Amino acid sequence: MLTKLKKKVQDLLTSEAKAAHKIGLTPNSVSLIGLMLAFFSAAAYAIGQNQPVWLLTATVLLLASGFCDALDGVIARIYQQQSVFGGFLDSLLDRYADAAVFIGIIIGELCEPLWGLAALSGSLLVSYSRARAEAAGIKLESVGLAERAERMIILSAASLAAIYWLPALNISVVLLAILTNLTVLQRGLHVYNALKKKGDKIES
Repeated sequence: MLTKLKKKVQDLLTSEAKAAHKIGLTPNSVSLIGLMLAFFSAAAYAIGQNQPVWLLTATVLLLASGFCDALDGVIARIYQQQSVFGGFLDSLLDRYADAAVFIGIIIGELCEPLWGLAALSGSLLVSYSRARAEAAGIKLESVGLAERAERMIILSAASLAAIYWLPALNISVVLLAILTNLTVLQRGLHVYNALKKKGDKIES
């Protein structure tokens, strides 16, 4: 849903991209930095539990990881460094980052474990469904309620709220568990209808 907004944000990051390129950062290196920030965020969730300073630290690191996720694409576009492998690597690292953050929240006992696992599974399947659909020639960008940008915003907002009211984070994880799996269902139906229109055989 926020894919179009993400593109607008990327357009505003030109000066930051030029500064990053000037000091020698490449899209892949920025992606790796984003992954490390996500790991540090996960660690802050895991060890901080209900301590406000750690929740704030985790949120800042999570947002910084998201910033890197937007910045790497801008650098690649401006300096013609886009590549098939770069796109593959970026997607792969994003999945590790997503998994790490949810695992950190679960270990830190900031959510019910089963809901955390449901949210983690749903998040991974949202991305997997897009990859499988695009391999079949069907675009899924902006299809669904909970793409990565939405998930990061929900988690970040809930983490800040949890500083004052801890259950907010658990509620956000429950919400994400529902929304991500609903997104997978939406994408499945979209692919089904797209293949049907193309006249492909739909097995029962």
